[in-house]
Amino acid sequence: MTPAMHSPGLVDPVVVPRGTAPTRADGRVELIGLSKAELRAALEAGGVPKPKLRANQLWHWIYNRGASDPALMSNIAKADRALLADRFAITRPEVAQAQVSRDGTRKWLLRLADGNEVETVFIPDADRGTLCVSSQVGCTLNCRFCHTGTMRLVRNLTPHEIVGQVMLARDALGEWPSPPDGRLLTNIVMMGMGEPLYNFDSVRDALRIVMDAEGIALSRRRITLSTAGVVPMMARAGEEIGVNLAVSLHAVTKEVRDEIVPLNRKYGIEELLQACADYPGANNARRITFEYTMLKDKNDSEADARELVRLLKHYRLPAKVNLIPFNPWPGAPYECSTPDRVARFSDIVFQAGISAPVRRPRGADIMAACGQLKSASEKLRASERLPS
Repeated sequence: MTPAMHSPGLVDPVVVPRGTAPTRADGRVELIGLSKAELRAALEAGGVPKPKLRANQLWHWIYNRGASDPALMSNIAKADRALLADRFAITRPEVAQAQVSRDGTRKWLLRLADGNEVETVFIPDADRGTLCVSSQVGCTLNCRFCHTGTMRLVRNLTPHEIVGQVMLARDALGEWPSPPDGRLLTNIVMMGMGEPLYNFDSVRDALRIVMDAEGIALSRRRITLSTAGVVPMMARAGEEIGVNLAVSLHAVTKEVRDEIVPLNRKYGIEELLQACADYPGANNARRITFEYTMLKDKNDSEADARELVRLLKHYRLPAKVNLIPFNPWPGAPYECSTPDRVARFSDIVFQAGISAPVRRPRGADIMAACGQLKSASEKLRASERLPS
């Protein structure tokens, strides 16, 4: 038997404020994820002398050198290092499981301080290395083709937990400090578990740390935020974060998109595309990416391709379309379009002057491909619910 799909949840969930990380059992204050101002304030509250100077030193050690042990921070006075170790923590999520695909893709199941779990994926290519980062435990959008969408939303991740995914990946890749011959981790996509714009504050604050020139220093041009279409938050994302935008479109008619992306019932295709047209900074040099998962006999006809072209041209969108062969998972209600159908769809869009590459599935053998992420603990609970 296959697990039953969850029925669609709230179409327009409330955007939850950032909140705070769970209190550590040892009483220490976690430093990863704090802004520079918050870091200085935490040190001052913790009785650390010269908090402004120490905050600048810690920022360099944490985000440029990857240090987690104050004892190694040689330019900080020994007494202050002991104080930092006693009152503060610099930690990553715990790796509950690490897998490597035949194609080199890596996936980490990460256990958070409260026992919840998320997945993070690193995808190596010849010219780049992309880290797919999660923003929530579970997801509330219930997109029917997406494995993560079959989970309940448990909670938002904190800035510490989002930045921690990047830190852990760089640990695993040996990238502290950045190697002289170039980084392996060159790009970040907020395309893991969850809808980033329903955890706006934490995602914004985490990405500001990732982009900080004195820290991890990834350019905003190398970071992409993906949304299913939370229209009211899109302009804020452009203004306050300013990274590249990707939109999970997946259909060109109200009927089909209502079915596979329930958020469409609240913010329809026309409203979504107008928000894309208004997105700050979008131009031919920084095109908006439209993700389009190819589902057999659902959204893959030649008429669908022509309507996609019409919509993108009508809204004068600087667009790239990523065609994604559907990645199956147990209980999925759809099948992947045939290779010929995908190729024909791509040709129609290309002939209209719009880039429409077919994404090569990566990490499918370890359930790390697009739409397959789901925490192992949730999978286990689902299996336990099945009749014997």
